[in-house]
Amino acid sequence: MLKARQNIGKYRIEKRLALGGFAAVYRAYDTIEGIRVALKVPHDEHVTVDALRTFRNEARLVAKLDHPNVLPIKDASIIDDRFVIVTPLGTATLLERWQRRMTMQKRLELVEQMLAGVAHAHDRKIIHCDIKPENFILFSGNRIRLADFGIARFARRTLHGSGSGTVGYMSPDQAMGRPSLRSDVFSLGLLIYRLMTGHLPEWPFEWPLEGHARLRRATSGDFISFLQKSLELNPRGRYADAAEMLSEFELLRETSLQTGKVRTTVRQARGTTRRRRVTPARRKHQRVR
Repeated sequence: MLKARQNIGKYRIEKRLALGGFAAVYRAYDTIEGIRVALKVPHDEHVTVDALRTFRNEARLVAKLDHPNVLPIKDASIIDDRFVIVTPLGTATLLERWQRRMTMQKRLELVEQMLAGVAHAHDRKIIHCDIKPENFILFSGNRIRLADFGIARFARRTLHGSGSGTVGYMSPDQAMGRPSLRSDVFSLGLLIYRLMTGHLPEWPFEWPLEGHARLRRATSGDFISFLQKSLELNPRGRYADAAEMLSEFELLRETSLQTGKVRTTVRQARGTTRRRRVTPARRKHQRVR
């Protein structure tokens, strides 16, 4: 383990932020650029010639990603005989953030950004394979970025093979060694459900899930249907990818929260009948018209 005030290349270690089975993460000060960054340093036993070759290929894929909701890799190289991955430093992980109070509106804003980041990668046929709250990093202005694109894939192959991931957020098909864009959709569904209810669904994922009553009180029927489709056990019943998931979310976001009385209206959106939330402001506007 690196220690506080230890130097590694131009970086001065300030504190360890996290420790996992694959790597340790540190906050460090870049003595040349004068900024703080995050350093991810894989454990020595995982840094083999074959592993580095695999990561190099993954890093080339990730280099194609350029999106405000995807955390970029500033550098990935050997420094002082250690393999070091350098990224911008955020303020907290999503796991740390949701342990403090957050309005439902703020949660929905984060959901949209989370979907946008994964959709950007899916458009380029890149699967993340390890979507979890620790891999979403918050920055100032309520900006959230998904970390470890490529790193997650590299660690997955290095540690366990194709059937690995973080158990709590892994789809059944990924657990069986068949990761796909749709398995990322399932993981997003689990993460969003926990963000909105405080409960992480568990196998066998039968509805109503724990926390469903809170979800029903706080959100619309359309939003619950959106989550149900994301969490279909059969991958073919889910959204094809995060881009399709984002498109559906954008259609229903305005009426996702229980902010007024409900009435049923016909909305021509993909040929379906949707429930529309009528707020006091809308009722006033309707009376004026």
